[in-house]
Amino acid sequence: MKNVIYVMLLAAAILPRQACAQDSTLFPRGAVGANTNNYTGTIWLSELNHPDSNFTFSLAQAVYAQGSKLDWHIHPGGQYLLITEGTGYYQEKGKSIQVLHKGDVIKCLPGVEHWHGAAPNSTFSYVGVTPTEKGKTIWLKRVTDEEYNSAKK
Repeated sequence: MKNVIYVMLLAAAILPRQACAQDSTLFPRGAVGANTNNYTGTIWLSELNHPDSNFTFSLAQAVYAQGSKLDWHIHPGGQYLLITEGTGYYQEKGKSIQVLHKGDVIKCLPGVEHWHGAAPNSTFSYVGVTPTEKGKTIWLKRVTDEEYNSAKK
């Protein structure tokens, strides 16, 4: 009987940790993005702050399921991407895809057409820092399969 109690206590101590470890994102995962017109796959977004009169930028964590990606878009004020997990892609119009990993920092220059997303066999997450003074994101066209698959592996 004692052995059964020890096993139950051990299981109770280990199982919650394993369940928590499945979501290794830096911040809570957030909700699945509501505007599916601007991406393919599944992307969770967690708004970490909203711009105000003191801080005119937004912070958000984005978590991508394998193979998920945003459409081509432009940030009028630019954007920083601080890669926190997984393997992803970043591409500016007319340039080759960059493969991204945890610890990379991407500087999306103002007005530059680009897209980013998860690699086919990896989840991907980042914290985005986006100045908002010059306007909201401008959404363009879908990333084609040819564009997405042009990454050099």
